[in-house]
Amino acid sequence: MHNILGDKKTIAILLAPALLLYTLIKVVPIAWSLGLTFFDGNVLRGIHPVGLKNFSRLLHDDVFWQSVGFTLKYAAVATVLQVVAGYALALLYVFALKRSSLIVRTVCFFPVILPTVAVSLLFKQIFAIHPEPGPVNAIIEFFGGTSVDWFAGGESTFWVLITMDVWRSMGFFAVLLFAGLVDIPDELIESARLDGATGLRLIRHIVVPLSLPVLLSAVVFAINSTIKVFDAVVALTNGGPGFETTPLTLYMFRTTFTYNEYGYGSTLALALTCLAFLVTLAVFRWSRRDITAPEAKA
Repeated sequence: MHNILGDKKTIAILLAPALLLYTLIKVVPIAWSLGLTFFDGNVLRGIHPVGLKNFSRLLHDDVFWQSVGFTLKYAAVATVLQVVAGYALALLYVFALKRSSLIVRTVCFFPVILPTVAVSLLFKQIFAIHPEPGPVNAIIEFFGGTSVDWFAGGESTFWVLITMDVWRSMGFFAVLLFAGLVDIPDELIESARLDGATGLRLIRHIVVPLSLPVLLSAVVFAINSTIKVFDAVVALTNGGPGFETTPLTLYMFRTTFTYNEYGYGSTLALALTCLAFLVTLAVFRWSRRDITAPEAKA
């Protein structure tokens, strides 16, 4: 085995099929998309070089900046609520329900496997105002209030989207964080309790620091999924009203496949990639600084 793995030709032969497949599926489309950022047109009008014109248009595009603002706002709010809700459920599984948490974990995880379109249609009915009020408006009317058209304004529509996304994904983050919490040695928890750490004090000073690595993983998962949100928005609001709930992914899709502007669509895709990379990098830098700060002071 050592002789085989030590032979560079054998290694190249073994890796070649996988590298070729990866190049065709990943590298070539990425390079093609990057090249298109310097061109304009489509298969009907023809494609011609425009230099940096697409990047100049990007900087002066009000819809682009509105989409970036919505994307960042959505990613920040949804990430915090998803991770907090998932962590709260994980704590419930570990410290309250313990071995009897299997049924609750299954029920909470069930929305994760539901199709996004089905969940969106469900929430449309829950927050509906016509032809008949949905459960939310029915409750408001029961207590003497007036029905609200949740999809008439950007702010209310935003919170419907957030509610749907948190409900749909918190079961996944609960399972992810649960796997990290069960790795905390019981001896540490018992020692902390003997020293007087209970309740929120135990969670804040013992549980959270010991579960920081899995918390970081959950945050990265959440940020990358919320920055690239697409299907949930399309199924629930289609980016409306106007462009108020249009994320960068939807704007890129419309530009490329509805208006057939391949060059500018590729520029938007590059901007989205850079945005996701910068946000993820910022999360890692922040977490590293937060963890090592006490050591640096010492």
